[in-house]
Amino acid sequence: MSAFRSEFLTEFAARGHLHQCTNADGLDALMAKEHVPAYIGFDCTAASMHIGNLTQIMRLRILQRGGHKPIVVVGGGTTKIGDPSGKDETRQLLTDEKIEVHKERFKEIFRRFLKFGDGPSDAIMVDNADWLDKLPYIPFLREIGRHFSINRMITMDSVKLRLDREQPLSFLEFNYMILQAYDFVELFRRHGCRLQMGGSDQWGNIVSGIDLARRTDNVELFGLTSPLITTSSGAKMGKSAAGAVWLSADMLSPYDYWQYWRNVEDADVGRFMRIFTDLPLAEIARLESLQGSELNESKKILANEATALCHGSAEAERAAEAARQTFEGGGVSANLPTLEVPKAEWRAGLGILAAFTRAGLTSSNGDARRQIAGGGLRINDEPATDEKLVLTGEHLRDGAVKLSLGRKKHVLLRPV
Repeated sequence: MSAFRSEFLTEFAARGHLHQCTNADGLDALMAKEHVPAYIGFDCTAASMHIGNLTQIMRLRILQRGGHKPIVVVGGGTTKIGDPSGKDETRQLLTDEKIEVHKERFKEIFRRFLKFGDGPSDAIMVDNADWLDKLPYIPFLREIGRHFSINRMITMDSVKLRLDREQPLSFLEFNYMILQAYDFVELFRRHGCRLQMGGSDQWGNIVSGIDLARRTDNVELFGLTSPLITTSSGAKMGKSAAGAVWLSADMLSPYDYWQYWRNVEDADVGRFMRIFTDLPLAEIARLESLQGSELNESKKILANEATALCHGSAEAERAAEAARQTFEGGGVSANLPTLEVPKAEWRAGLGILAAFTRAGLTSSNGDARRQIAGGGLRINDEPATDEKLVLTGEHLRDGAVKLSLGRKKHVLLRPV
């Protein structure tokens, strides 16, 4: 469809989120005339969400900006099963207590991006354990299970790809798409939810829910998917050299979060601004057209905007200033990530191999040796050349030692 009437779908498409829609004309007409509740589900599989999840959060943010009602579903129930999509093996089963801890941490993140309340476009947060944990097995099989065809289920990508790779798929995981489909029906019954959004890998599960609602409640629900985000070089979005790019500050510092965005590939600047910031589209078009050193300024704007959304404007400003002092001023910023080392351990002698590994700049002592041999490590901005060097008080600058991996990654080592 060339043009949309609804504000939400217009912006959704313009920012690069649109991949597939079950009935684009019908959904557009509905969203042009009324507030539409829509949901995305988030299983609580880790202690934090990462920027792969952030793509979904930003879609809910666009939904709310367009006057519609986001429903955030935290998967207290489905986390106990585990989504097989994109996995070659069964996800680790978590205890109820661990899921509850993760769920509370997720809630803190959602509140940074969405406005919650009782208004027509205010977000609400629900836990699918509220209904899934209470389902009686035999009645559920008779009332819901009879609507699912095994023949069709094994053609779904989440199942088919696992079987094609001759990897085991447990009966537990096989049930996941049934539960996700039932979630959609239950959300329609409880909250009038008409739309489910997700990544393109969720298309089969979403369509299953739409089909189930038609059979059980004689209603048309809608599905909307977005492309899975990769970098221009083809790398999976949400990963850095050091691992996942987490949204929780205790798992990734705001400074390192800022640096991730500052260092994106040139070709990704405009696309990531559209997806991960609220900047006006006309301003993004201007910024992505810049060349050379001016494009670096665009990257800083991307980093500032993305970090402010996730960690607040004050943390974004601190991260930007730390980067300025470190890269442009040639100094040591107190806002750099800091690793505190007990003074007793410091006095006993801390070798640089262990120091770099402990700071997370290298993965092991062997990796540290290889980096030294390749000229990749620096101490107080000077090349580290002696792998047997022991850090002492002579290396302290303003009470800390600055360890660096290349020109972009820095950690302060501070005796306490």
